Amino acid sequence: MIESNFKRALERKIDLYVNGKLNEEEVDELWAELIQDEYYLEYTKSVANLKAVIERQRGTKKQAPVFRLREYANYGVAAAIAIIIGVVGVLNYSGTGTGLDISPQATLTLDNIRGGGAEEVTTPNDNETIKEAIRLATDGEIEAAIVLLQNELDREESPELIAELSLTLGSIQYNYGDYNASLASFQNVITQEGIDDLTLEKGYWFLGNTYFQLDRLKEAQEAFQKVYDFDKQYSRIAKSYIDALSSVE
Repeated sequence: MIESNFKRALERKIDLYVNGKLNEEEVDELWAELIQDEYYLEYTKSVANLKAVIERQRGTKKQAPVFRLREYANYGVAAAIAIIIGVVGVLNYSGTGTGLDISPQATLTLDNIRGGGAEEVTTPNDNETIKEAIRLATDGEIEAAIVLLQNELDREESPELIAELSLTLGSIQYNYGDYNASLASFQNVITQEGIDDLTLEKGYWFLGNTYFQLDRLKEAQEAFQKVYDFDKQYSRIAKSYIDALSSVE
């Protein structure tokens, strides 16, 4: 019950945020919460995107708010990157040239979080290769991160680790703008047998966004439908995209 009340309170703060009803201090406090919760970080970006769609359809001239970001030293570099990724996603309303007023995620959150199995608890990924690849990528050494992950994938036999390595590789490729390469990586995730549902769901969520980036809208909708069917971490966000894509003839 306490957790449920907390989530409702957080969702209320997100609603106030996208409607411009939080002051600067309240916005800072909200971001401090969001960077610790990947689901609600993605949820906030999705809600903000949909609000922009509605405003454009009504002909309003409002622009997305731009907030000054303070450094959150106690959260470290990874948290700062998560904040930047979140704001970039919120402000990305440009579309993909498809005529849709909703966009795929501008970037995929780069983290080292893995699914916790049947209990659906997320725990830090302790794979040293993944951690090193994330460090390289966040330091701007993209090619080195990609080569490191590809070499590890060539040696790995565990389906779960192959899926996790491929998720990280695909995320880096996606954020680098190499969508065809990231497509292959995420397809590698969803074809692994025996992996946990949270990893599989995330694979389909990332895959759907990649198809969307490539203007392969029917395949994107099918991937988002898979996400929605899991009814887990990304289901509500996926439903927003399914509804938008279903309007395309």
